[in-house]
Amino acid sequence: VSKAFTSTAVGFAQQEGLLSVNDLVLSHFPELAPEKPAEQMKNMRIRDLLRMSSGHQNDMNQVIKANQDGAWIKAFLATEVENKPGTRWVYNSACSYMLAAIVQKVSKQTLEEYLRPRLFEPLGILPMLWGKSPEGINLGDGGITLRTEDLAKFGQLYLQKGMWNGKRLLNEHWVEEATALQTATGGNPDSNWDAGYGYQFWRNKSTGYRADGAFGQFSFVLPKYDAVLAVTSGTG
Repeated sequence: VSKAFTSTAVGFAQQEGLLSVNDLVLSHFPELAPEKPAEQMKNMRIRDLLRMSSGHQNDMNQVIKANQDGAWIKAFLATEVENKPGTRWVYNSACSYMLAAIVQKVSKQTLEEYLRPRLFEPLGILPMLWGKSPEGINLGDGGITLRTEDLAKFGQLYLQKGMWNGKRLLNEHWVEEATALQTATGGNPDSNWDAGYGYQFWRNKSTGYRADGAFGQFSFVLPKYDAVLAVTSGTG
């Protein structure tokens, strides 16, 4: 479920004026860009990373992590982008890592540090483990460690459209945009993974949306029932 927390960090950064989802990805890393980036890389925006529509034909996660010098950002910016960003959905964990890198670049803090006073402390989420890359960036695509109760609180914040204990934490417009249908996912029509994708959130076929993580971690937000269902597990 780490990706949904990464998305939330982008939401906070936008509401504080540190970035816009319409920013070009390359504009945040001019010093790491190749001399001649792929033509479609020049057109990739933060919004495309958020909705897994970077334009890549395949997931670039293993490609960037195979970089021998640990320079994952530089490796991402040097990838070939086969399609126009925004036109093709591919589950691409490298997009989530780049979102974490952008938040760290504009805030000068890791995701965990940046979210601590804005999200974790207000919700009473205990200090957690969150892995880092060789570049010292929290793994925006995975690796956060939380209690089941923490996942429930996270879902409750979204159910309440960014409000917590009568105080607004997160912009309501962001909550609605991040959890709306941003792109179709295709695949098996009988699957809950075919209901579409928001900003690092999955849509549910029946109602609402969810943070959805490896090995069976979920925070289902079900507005129709005014309910949140949090699940943590260790399935194969």
